[in-house]
This record gives sequence, C-alpha cells and structure tokens, in this order.
Amino acid sequence: MGGCGSVSDRQPNLLFIYADQHRADVMGCAGNDIVVTPHLDRLASEGVRFDHAWTESPICQPARSSSLTGRYPSDHGVLGNFAGDCQPEWDTFPRRLQQAGYTTATIGKTHFDAWPQGAEPGTPAPTAEWIGSFGFDHVVEEFDRYVHLFGVETPYMRFLREHDALEPYQEVVQANFRGGDRHWNGVTSPLPQELDLTCFLADEAQQWLDRRPNDVPWFLQLSFVQPHVPLMGDPVWSDHYAKTAIERTARSEPISTTDEWATHLNGLRNHSHSELLTDEFVLAGARQYYAMVSLIDQRIGDLLAQLEKKGQLDNTWIVYSADHGEMLGDHGLMAKMNFYRSSVRVPLIMRPPGGTNGRVETEPVQAFDVAATLLDAGTATALDGAPSRSLVTLVTGGGGTARRHAVSMIRMRPRLPTWQAITDGQWRATFNADTGEVSELFDLVADPDEVTNRASDPSAGDESVRLRGLLASTLDPA
Repeated sequence: MGGCGSVSDRQPNLLFIYADQHRADVMGCAGNDIVVTPHLDRLASEGVRFDHAWTESPICQPARSSSLTGRYPSDHGVLGNFAGDCQPEWDTFPRRLQQAGYTTATIGKTHFDAWPQGAEPGTPAPTAEWIGSFGFDHVVEEFDRYVHLFGVETPYMRFLREHDALEPYQEVVQANFRGGDRHWNGVTSPLPQELDLTCFLADEAQQWLDRRPNDVPWFLQLSFVQPHVPLMGDPVWSDHYAKTAIERTARSEPISTTDEWATHLNGLRNHSHSELLTDEFVLAGARQYYAMVSLIDQRIGDLLAQLEKKGQLDNTWIVYSADHGEMLGDHGLMAKMNFYRSSVRVPLIMRPPGGTNGRVETEPVQAFDVAATLLDAGTATALDGAPSRSLVTLVTGGGGTARRHAVSMIRMRPRLPTWQAITDGQWRATFNADTGEVSELFDLVADPDEVTNRASDPSAGDESVRLRGLLASTLDPA
C-alpha cells in the first residue's frame, strides 16, 4: 500500500481539519457576507458543502468521541464532558488507517477525556502515548487556552515561555475570563498573530507535513482549539472586525413544554450570564469569534499552498468540520449544550483529490460520517457495526444519497436526564430519552429561527409521533 505509483493509483493523503465550536453559518460559502473565509470558500467551490450537518452532541467530549469511533454517544457511552470515559480499546478510524498503511498524526485538541475539568492543580495531562493508542503515530496535544490555570505544562505553554509571552497571556486570560462573565467577554489577544495558538498548531502541522515522503500515505487530524471560548482573537483580525456591523440573531426564548427541559435551558442561561448579554456585550464577543474563524481560514490557505507546492493537493482528501456550534446571544444564550441550530449544526466541507464541481448538499448528515468517508477514501477496513456512513460516492459524483435525518444527544451529568434530538431537515424535535416525552418541536422551514415551539400544538402532534419513531429506529435499528 502507498507505493511509488502515479497519483491516480496511490492511496490518497487524508487531511481532516477540525475546529472547536465553529457554527455552520459563520463562513462566506454559507451565505455570511461579513466573515472573511476565502480558503474555506475555495474548498466548498471545489468540493461539497453539507448545509445540514449535525453534531452527535453539542458539547466537546461526546462529539469528539463520536468523531473518533463513528458511533452515537449512546453507543460509546460518553454522553457529556463529565458523563462517561473514552476507552483506548475502542475501534477507531485512525487505527484502521494505520492498519491500511497510513502514517497518522493528531495536532491540537483531542479531548477524549474530561481532563482538566475538576483536576487538581498539577494533575498530569493525558500523555502522548495514551492519545497515540487511539491510532496516532505523532501527537501534539493542546487541550484549550485555560490549561495553564491548572498548572499544566503543554507544548504551547513552553512555546510562549520561550518567546517571553506566557506571563502577559496568562494575565489577560485570568483577568477577563475567570470572573463573573466567565468566557464570554470579547477582548483582543495581547500576543502578536504569529504567537497565536492557531498559528502555533498550523506551524506544527506544516512542519510535520514537510517531513512526509511522497510515497507513503498520511493522515493528519489538525484540531484547532478556536473559535472556542475565550472570545479572544489575534490583533490583526480583531482590528479588521473592530467596527464591523454584525447582527444579533434569534433573540426570542421559546418556551419548553416540559419542566425538566425548561430547567436545563434555565441552567444554560445562568451559565451564559444572560443578564450580561446586551447588544454591545454580545457583538463584542461575536467580533472576536469572527476574528478567530478568519485566522483559521488564513492558515488553511497556507496549508493548501504547501500541498500545492509539494504536488500533493491532487492526491489529498480534505475535510473541514467542527465538534459543535456556538450560541452568540441567540435565544439569550452564549453556551452551546442545546439543540438550537446554532449549537448542533456544524460546517462540513469535503474536497476530493483534484476537486469536483462545487455544490451544496441540503439533506441532513451526521458529523461522524467523516470517519467512514475517510476510511473509504483510504481503502481501509470499515469500523465494525458503526453507523457512520461513507459519503465518498456522493462527493465524487458517483451517486449515493445523504441520510435524510440526523440525531444529537447530551447528558450534562450522571443521574441527570439524557436528551435526544432529531431532524429530518424540516422538523426538529427534542425528547427526554428516559420518558419519551417531547419538549421541543420546530418547523425549520416555516420557522428557521426556532421561535415557535409547537410541541403542545395539536395540529403538529403527528410530527412528534413520527419523529419519535424515527429516532428509535435510528438508534436501535434491530
């Protein structure tokens, strides 16, 4: 495998760029005429953009565990950041790629476990060996931009110390993001762009790619930590958006039809410090969010140029996605952990080697379909029994269809309810997994901002019944 033949008869290289908390509508190719994302737009124009890709969970650890295994959280058991642990013995798609002859790497955030939340200061970070056991030959792990507060030494922390930049960085994070407003304050980074975490990770990826021989196939998962909170963009892009007019969307706060889901949403509003969410506050944060997205896009452009220079672009599958979205004041929230579209829809762009005629797929798909797609593209063995579905033929124009519906779920803590949601593209419903009771029902065509909850509307009762049955058959196909 991976011999010295022509581009057409070699296994393709596989580049999976995975952002953290990038909502699907903050891209130029998604119709956003404010954000600057020319390189993501290019990928979309040369591939397929899935306009209705749904995360398996609107929170980091379960979504990332699903991406790794191609399974729903109810299958692998990680339903929240504090609800379940990943297991190295899992059947993972990077390990399958290793078995197929690929050299594999992960650079950036993995978050396969709950560390460092709740960890004592000085608690060791997951080792490169432990992360590598999931199927990675090379590991550069960066959990998030708060880890220095836990007394943990990471590659980025060492990098900043070497550049005499760690102390000013720590001071800004401590002063702006650990008080009453927590993560949501929008401030400009004190570091020059070249020292930003996004640039550090992109540089590490480019250095790793420089070392790859042309005759051995490689898989790289580049997991940017941004645009996850804290909302702190680099000075260049922050300055660009400083006076940009960004509209605040979906202000309404739909009423839940069940007390338990209402309690869940109220908890998120407390977590978001909703009393602080003035237009000025929200839009200051949104500008920094846009700045972080644009820097990611800028560095994706550098990666594309590098692949072109090495003559590898025409033999590389490129996938861009995210673990979940983000609320930016929508419905009185800054937190994710809900099933509004801003939280569960993720960007998903797939560009095959050499590109294809750019188009948009509007039927729902699961974010974890990336796993089966990359295995199929790399002629590797599929994951045993995993519901992840290859989109290769759909992307390359060889036929095939999307899923037509998608599922997401979350449990915030052990002993709390598990919540499940399903969409068929038009309707979206939220259910209590333990009781089957419906809490939310939205007609996404007639009500794209999810303003009117129709869960108690008798005229829409049949839709709740239908979606509940579809959810059950999806999660338990037997």
